[in-house]
Amino acid sequence: MSIVTTETTERVLAPLEAALPELEALYVDLHRHPELAFTETRTAAELARRLTEDGFEVHTGIGRTGVVGVLRNGEGPTVLLRADIDALPVEEQTGLSYASTARGVDSEGRDVPLMHACGHDMHATWLSGAAHLLAASRDEWSGTLLALFQPGEEAGDGAAGMVRDGLFERVGRPDVVFGQHIVPGPAGWVLTRPGVIMAATDTLRITLHGRGGHGSRPETTVDPAVLAASVVLKLQTIVSRETAATEPAVVTVGSMHVGTAANVIADHAVLEVNTRAFDDAVLVRLRKAIERIVNGEAAAAGAPQPPTVEVVASYPVTANDAAASDELTEVFRGHFGAEATMPAPLVTGSEDFSEFGRAAGVPSVFWLVGGFDAQQVITAMTEGRFETDVPSNHSSKFAPVLHPTLRTGVETLVVAALSRFARPGVAEGR
Repeated sequence: MSIVTTETTERVLAPLEAALPELEALYVDLHRHPELAFTETRTAAELARRLTEDGFEVHTGIGRTGVVGVLRNGEGPTVLLRADIDALPVEEQTGLSYASTARGVDSEGRDVPLMHACGHDMHATWLSGAAHLLAASRDEWSGTLLALFQPGEEAGDGAAGMVRDGLFERVGRPDVVFGQHIVPGPAGWVLTRPGVIMAATDTLRITLHGRGGHGSRPETTVDPAVLAASVVLKLQTIVSRETAATEPAVVTVGSMHVGTAANVIADHAVLEVNTRAFDDAVLVRLRKAIERIVNGEAAAAGAPQPPTVEVVASYPVTANDAAASDELTEVFRGHFGAEATMPAPLVTGSEDFSEFGRAAGVPSVFWLVGGFDAQQVITAMTEGRFETDVPSNHSSKFAPVLHPTLRTGVETLVVAALSRFARPGVAEGR
């Protein structure tokens, strides 16, 4: 009952050219006003306002600051399109005329600079544009559209939090879930992959307990700085000596805090550790190895108590339903052309998008959209300068080009939705 035909797609997308200036204005506004996870009140209010104007039944405050628009348009499948909306504590260094100068308070109570360094402002703009076009062309399709703007993706509990807060009880259960992410690839490219596309990850906060004292008398202490240094080095052996070369894995100690003065031996050290793998079972093994090592090193150092290991955030593997992904890839090829529809690489970054499909028990598909100057990216790739010359997501210099990025991301969502909706009249037997 799919209605993806060239004629239907052209009619639905016909108003997009005229809508691009307004979408650009929305993107610039969101970029200038980033908000951290679960504080996206201004962002949520603006997106909810636009959904209301487009005739959606709007639900706000799901999972704290989540927004969902429901557009019931006759009999047919229910399609959920998802975008995340939170920003990062990064000081922008793009030099853009609309660069963020905003500041906020993070979960630890610290004043921090804010930036949409991962492209969630583009994600939100894409979905707002797609929702507008689909609402304006209701005579072209039949079914129910769920336009979901998710908070807290960077915090790791945004999607799960919306589900726990009764998402599907409030808006209904979808038949399929679609989502996408901007990447530093050539603008206009769409990258798809069946099966696993992004890694699972855990973020752990480890507190190593020592016994503090005067820097002149280390023999009376258990120095947590030395213990932390030993732990950091030992953790590097998990991948190099405990994980098979055929099982990709990453263990990163991203933060270590110990002590306040040169002549004071502290009583504890705090490490923040990030692990990644493309198999949930491997991720579990990484966590168990970390716990074994930190406990062993603490015991060897004579620590007065065992370390405390806290799971701060956890993301599952992002895995696409293979059949649904293959079907959508063919639809994208038909619309964008084979030269712009490319296989996606395995991405060691992580997402909580898959929580929606898992919770609903339905297929989900997640794809990538390039957002940087195509010639710049291709030249950097061919000359071996891609890693150094093209800013990645989470970089303070992450600055997608607006065109054709805006158009491409709106088109992918519209085309994906149309690939599942029914033809008008077909579901009713007319």
